[in-house]
Amino acid sequence: MEQHDRRSIICVTIARGRHRHVIAEHRHLAEHGAKLVEIRLDYINGPVNVKRLLAERPCPVIMTCRRERDGGRFNGAEQQRQLILRTAIAEGVDYIDLEEDIAAEIPRFGQTKRIISYHNFRETPADLQALHERMSQLDPDIIKIATLANHPQDNLRMFRLVAQSRIPTVGICMGDMGIPSRILAGKFGSPFTYAAFHSDRAIAPGQLSFEEMTQVYRYEDIRHDTEVFAVIADPVGHSLSPIIHNAAFQKFGMNKVYIPIRVPREDLYEFIDQAPQWGIKGLSVTIPHKEAILAKLTKADSIVRGIGAANTVIFEGKERLGFNTDCRAAIEAIEVALGTPVGGRSPIHGKQALVLGAGGAGKAVAFGLIRAGATVTLTDGDAEKARLLAEKLDCAYVPWDDRHSVACDILANCTPVGMHPNVDESPFDAKYLRSHMLVFDAVYNPENTLLIKDARARNCKVVTGVEMFVRQACMQFKLFTGRDGPADLMREVLKRATSAAKW
Repeated sequence: MEQHDRRSIICVTIARGRHRHVIAEHRHLAEHGAKLVEIRLDYINGPVNVKRLLAERPCPVIMTCRRERDGGRFNGAEQQRQLILRTAIAEGVDYIDLEEDIAAEIPRFGQTKRIISYHNFRETPADLQALHERMSQLDPDIIKIATLANHPQDNLRMFRLVAQSRIPTVGICMGDMGIPSRILAGKFGSPFTYAAFHSDRAIAPGQLSFEEMTQVYRYEDIRHDTEVFAVIADPVGHSLSPIIHNAAFQKFGMNKVYIPIRVPREDLYEFIDQAPQWGIKGLSVTIPHKEAILAKLTKADSIVRGIGAANTVIFEGKERLGFNTDCRAAIEAIEVALGTPVGGRSPIHGKQALVLGAGGAGKAVAFGLIRAGATVTLTDGDAEKARLLAEKLDCAYVPWDDRHSVACDILANCTPVGMHPNVDESPFDAKYLRSHMLVFDAVYNPENTLLIKDARARNCKVVTGVEMFVRQACMQFKLFTGRDGPADLMREVLKRATSAAKW
């Protein structure tokens, strides 16, 4: 793909019903660093006063009046809509957005630049190049193509189109699967990307807020040579990894960005094959890919081979290296909580452990506990899954309903029970907790799960999911960058993100 050195900017969409609210938001955004705004005229209640909206504008403006069929709110006569657009041009708006089917009817005038746009809320068409060539004939200054992503690979197809275009092109894939296209637009040469005024006011599927784009992803610092790291999962929207890794990259002034990518099971292998074309150097891997990813690794560490699950992939040339930081992080956190080892052995040695959950996290924790010298019993709501894992690890198994009958020194919850928003649930009845037990919960949002609260109330030692999460993230950061992760910063950012306060 072609290299582009010019910096891309964020265009923030303002969609309000009253002129004074539009003007106030425009001023607010400019004061907070916005360099371009889009005013959605189709959201204005009653007659549109273009002159008022443009008077004393604090930064350049795109004016758009979108029809309902294109995802907008304008439902009047088409003649009336085009009159509004012509008026905006006559009043000297910086940019006008014209859909491709009407662009030929509205000629160029004055200094207003023409954005020729296309929207498809069903798919990303196979013939993107042909579409782009057709739009190139309509006297555009900028071409905008917004389509729905049904596969993660749709983002890559859009990147290729943007990177190869002679006419500046804004290529966006909508929907949660298309979020990467919004964050990485500038890396591939898009002149700008779109963001919402606020996270609650997104007007297109998958649109991020101006605050997220600036504070979390530092969008305007992303260049063609920015290295990309990502978390892949399905779903992925709940992940807080982007917040902590990007904070760490920023602390050290690194030309790197970390993004969420939703990858369905059936798209995993194709995505891994194409990942280097995104500029991806490393991945955090989570549900449901921790086991399936092994088939695409060229090398794996001993823990990955022992568990059969990886949560980290590093791309080095043609090599795809697999690691499991979950295991090391969980065991280190438990060892610290238990205290000083005796005779050089892990303080886990000789302990009885009950592991709840036989998924990726359960595998990692059970394997690590066994390796540290504990006697492990496994259980899971999926009996067959737990049985097979117990057989593989050569440890005991009990049915889920019998979990309270197991006498243990270490109780490890590796299920999602208790995770936000189901904060009133616990995988283990409080009355079976004993003060001599150490209780570990892999859930980190919230940090103080019901299980952790119950354990503290009974004077158990506790290890929260935050400790495991931060430790494994620090280990991933070291694999990504070669330097130690800033644990205190990561912990602070994570706790802030999971608290009641908005990030």
